[in-house]
Amino acid sequence: MNEELGDNRMWIGFDLGGTKMNAMLFDGAFEVRGRRRKKSRGSEGVDSGVERIIAGIAKLLEESQSTKEQLGGIGIGCPGPLDLEEGIILEAPNLGWKNVQLKKSLEKEFGCPVFVCNDVDAGVYGEYRFGAAEGARTALGVFPGTGIGGGMIYEGQIFRGKKGSCLEIGHVPVMPDGPFCGCGRRGCLETIASRLAMSAEIAKAAYRGQAPYILRVAGTDLANIRSGTIKEAIEAGDRIVEEIIRDGARQLGIVLAGTVNLLAPDVIVLGGGLVEALPRLFLEEVGKAVADRVMPSYLKTYELKVAKLGDDAGAMGAAAWAKHRIDD
Repeated sequence: MNEELGDNRMWIGFDLGGTKMNAMLFDGAFEVRGRRRKKSRGSEGVDSGVERIIAGIAKLLEESQSTKEQLGGIGIGCPGPLDLEEGIILEAPNLGWKNVQLKKSLEKEFGCPVFVCNDVDAGVYGEYRFGAAEGARTALGVFPGTGIGGGMIYEGQIFRGKKGSCLEIGHVPVMPDGPFCGCGRRGCLETIASRLAMSAEIAKAAYRGQAPYILRVAGTDLANIRSGTIKEAIEAGDRIVEEIIRDGARQLGIVLAGTVNLLAPDVIVLGGGLVEALPRLFLEEVGKAVADRVMPSYLKTYELKVAKLGDDAGAMGAAAWAKHRIDD
């Protein structure tokens, strides 16, 4: 499959996570040769969704004046439970997909190897190869958003289970009989420390009149209480908003302390829109919570950093992972 191209091979990374489909084309030196970004359409049908991915990759090649014969491989980061060996999306609730044979479909269309990985794993691998965790032996990445995604790179490999991904740090139970979680259980970390959970508390504060800036610009609609709005509210003096975010960051740090004791990462990367909007706050609160609770012998064994690659981490990581799998 295009092995004769050697170092002239091109690589595509495709990130299906979040609200946008992000595709990037790289040359052999991993310089960006093209990119496309499209808003996800939510629960579209499987066939039309796969067709959009295929069309997006074809358009990316066309715009960069490249051909599918030049491709060394495609990496694609996907949400939901996955069969990593077969490249099947078992379920992606946000997309309305079940049992999608993505690897098979893309390999048939483009004639090159395709590697499916978890979207958070792809993002953490991107940070390991090109960003905040470059050169780490054990890199742990945590991304608070609608949920809380986690992933880890260990000695250059994505840490995973036998067939699927792991590091579901957002579903560590922290509150017995706590709030219901999207996973069907109760009291998971993401019910109190995800951006969605904290936005819900902020909306309640606005309703009570405790967050006047939020009430004025966003009301009590969760869809309007985004990362940038939260940052603006804190800067405008909504003290309750800052308290809610600091408390959520502290809860995240408590769980990370246990994770450090278990896995001993030398780099911990915090990412996602809310962390990027309020990096100092998260480094302060998470850092203090971890330092106060890890075993004393682990106190100076890790670095806490903010992600560097932003929205490109997933696509960059997926493409680099594809190249790694072929060249390894």
